[in-house]
Amino acid sequence: MQHPAEGSTDGTTTVLQPGFLASLFRELGADEDEEPATAPGPAAAPAPPVVPPQPGPPPAPADAAADEAADEAVDPAADDPVAAHGRAAALTHHRTLAVQAEHRHLADLLRRAAQPVSAMDFESQLRSYQPKPFPDAGPAAEPEPAWADFAPPEPADTDPEQPRSRRLLDSGYQRELAQARLRHQRALREWRTRQAELADSGAVAARRAHEEAEQARARAVQEYNDSLEECRRAYRQAEPAAVESLLERALAAAEGATRDLPAPCRAVFRALTRTAVLDLDLPPLDTVPALSGHRLTEAGGIEPVPRPAADVRTDYLRLAARLALRALQAADAVDTDEVLSGVVLNGWLRVPGQPPQCLLSVDADRDALARTRLVPDTGHLGDEDADGGVYAEAEHDESLLRLRALAAVITPDPYAGEAVQPWGSASSAVPALGELSPGEFALLVRAVLTAGGLRDWSVRLRGPAGLVATAEGEPGSGLPGRWVVWASRGPGPVTAEEIATLAEAVREEGADRGLRMTCGRFTDEALDLTGEERHQRIHLMDGPGIRELARTHLALPLTL
Repeated sequence: MQHPAEGSTDGTTTVLQPGFLASLFRELGADEDEEPATAPGPAAAPAPPVVPPQPGPPPAPADAAADEAADEAVDPAADDPVAAHGRAAALTHHRTLAVQAEHRHLADLLRRAAQPVSAMDFESQLRSYQPKPFPDAGPAAEPEPAWADFAPPEPADTDPEQPRSRRLLDSGYQRELAQARLRHQRALREWRTRQAELADSGAVAARRAHEEAEQARARAVQEYNDSLEECRRAYRQAEPAAVESLLERALAAAEGATRDLPAPCRAVFRALTRTAVLDLDLPPLDTVPALSGHRLTEAGGIEPVPRPAADVRTDYLRLAARLALRALQAADAVDTDEVLSGVVLNGWLRVPGQPPQCLLSVDADRDALARTRLVPDTGHLGDEDADGGVYAEAEHDESLLRLRALAAVITPDPYAGEAVQPWGSASSAVPALGELSPGEFALLVRAVLTAGGLRDWSVRLRGPAGLVATAEGEPGSGLPGRWVVWASRGPGPVTAEEIATLAEAVREEGADRGLRMTCGRFTDEALDLTGEERHQRIHLMDGPGIRELARTHLALPLTL
């Protein structure tokens, strides 16, 4: 029989050698007559009986991965196709559940992004002070004992003819009066003792500290309301810092409904045109799941099931449109004093390592925001239990339709990198003439010509390129008579054909004069055409002329 070395146990199973029973009997003393082969010495202690190894779990290996690999190497069921198919089916089901969870999360984001936001105007931000009572107001509120509570009643008037001083000298009344004074003095001493104990215990100091804290709270509330009123005054005067602060506070509050989907929005206020330019960061493209699930192949493998590209594209545009409508609603709801003339919103997709792409741009004036319902109906919020893509189509989605009604341009495919040109830029508060949005340009043209004397504006056509309108000038003003105004915001040159077209429009409208305005320049042929007699009623104004009128009539220092 083999034994481990002295003083050590290796925990391994004993290996049986030939002659096991004979060796066992010899160790137990069965062969007492046999002389030991070694020199005589002290008798060795008998060895304990050997216990056969019991069945049980094998010892834990040091490396779990190596143990798993070893199990697979020796497991005969590893090569069983039924077991392999079962494991693949379970993994497929698990991955499909994960994809369905992503679809439910997207439906929840669409629902929450379409919820109306609370107005963050100045009235809703006012604070009120509510005093907090002292927690232990009993002992400190105890009043000082008053003599009126202890004085005995005066004796009744038994003889009306006797003076009052004579009645007060009654012996019974005097005894009651002396006893009342003793009780009053005793109550005073007890009250003063309790007040001293309260002072020693710190209750008076605690009450004083509580009163000071309450006064500080009242002052803080009053100071906050005063500063808010000062901000409101600055907002009504269209100071850019006050307007931008209020807008960004309202936009941050609107973002709180989808904190798990950050969509920050920055605001720049152009005091020249009273327009707010909002830059909205759109969510990453992988926010919308691109798979509908997973499935098993005939060979037993697992392959993803992609969604139709149109469904993925529509879902992302739907989410971007609802985030844009929410930002527009927040800006419109906070402008209770009607400081803003319009809002320009640009939706940017920012990918690390790549230049930002503008996927949508909105140019809406105050009237357009007022007549447009910026919150989608509940029937278009998406079904949380529906699979991906089971929503209204892009042509019928309410949020996209309402966004397009606000003169918005939207990329047809955000996944193809197709960007759009933003209507306005938030890089500078004082824009150049060519950086004005179509809404800003139309407001500027109307304001400049109205200050020059034109009234009764009637816009016939308005678009990204500019506007066509008619107006009336009072007799004796700088611009008398009926005018046809054609203004374009593009930098392209105005040709002679456009001058001829304006002259024909003046004749058809029965107007007295025509005004052709452009942010660019006029070609030589156009300038020569206006020198002819039949086109002398056509007046021209290029970019420098518009800037000069804006500086003269409106004190607007437009940059070059």
